[in-house]
Amino acid sequence: MTTLPPAATASAAACLAPFFNVPPAQQAMLDDVGRRWADDVPAHIERVIDAYTALLRAGAAGDDDLVVERELAYGPHARHRLDVYRQAHARGADMLVFVHGGAFVRGDKAVNDVLYANVCRWFARQGVVAVNVEYRLAGDAPFPGGAEDVGAATRYLSGVAAALGADPSRLFLMGHSAGGTHVAGYCGDPLLARAYARAPVAGAILVSARLRADVRPGNPNAAAVRSYFGPDAHVHEAHSPVTHAAAFRTTAMVAVAEYENPYLDAYGAQMMAGLLDAPVRRPHRFVQMLRHNHLSIVAHFGTGEERLGREILDFMRRT
Repeated sequence: MTTLPPAATASAAACLAPFFNVPPAQQAMLDDVGRRWADDVPAHIERVIDAYTALLRAGAAGDDDLVVERELAYGPHARHRLDVYRQAHARGADMLVFVHGGAFVRGDKAVNDVLYANVCRWFARQGVVAVNVEYRLAGDAPFPGGAEDVGAATRYLSGVAAALGADPSRLFLMGHSAGGTHVAGYCGDPLLARAYARAPVAGAILVSARLRADVRPGNPNAAAVRSYFGPDAHVHEAHSPVTHAAAFRTTAMVAVAEYENPYLDAYGAQMMAGLLDAPVRRPHRFVQMLRHNHLSIVAHFGTGEERLGREILDFMRRT
């Protein structure tokens, strides 16, 4: 029987602590929305965006000392763009590459002026060179296009890491939602093995990722899954990151929210079970963020709550 490592148990216990810097009325709203998350995912996402945007804008003035380089091209497509956040004195730092979500068919590296950039700003303030990546959507790049773009960005960043103040051997990928699918595909799918060999990474952080390409009736993004993985449900399992967990090519951290889009928490646990049963033993890590939902699990970076951020930094440090 597969058991989670001690770090996973400790992480779950730490998540019982209350949120930080979230007004009580707003926390009550988030708890209420979380308990009803699957009833209307799009509407609840909008409420979370509004709530965290206000918090992030209120604290945005504290990182004016960061160096930000925007719209760097890592490929020929208009969406092959990335932003870099770093401290001016960075030398030999770890690099964290954030890949946004959007159910394969929408989304970009900026929900608005603060959301998604908040992830990179928080890590840059901790001394990490943080990168926010945009990639092609399903209409232009069906499976495995998103994972291929992650590979293209990784190759580009490996080549310029030293100039940005980072250690090219200490590059980590962090993907949220569909972005987590693409990160997992790059690090595990046999179709990407050759691309990965040209630009390996030190570790992968999969946050609320869709790790199984399901089109179950309860999946609100079933149509989007078909758009990316194709209309034939019989091949979806072969393309799912869970299927290739035993062949994952790097150390992984899997994080899920208590209030997830349907099935994503279960798929995260299944992915971890597959990673731990792999013939190559690595110090993989599993974290459940209690009282968080599918979006707040990344929207909270920069609001004063640091539980997941500190967990990721510890994962990077120990990897």
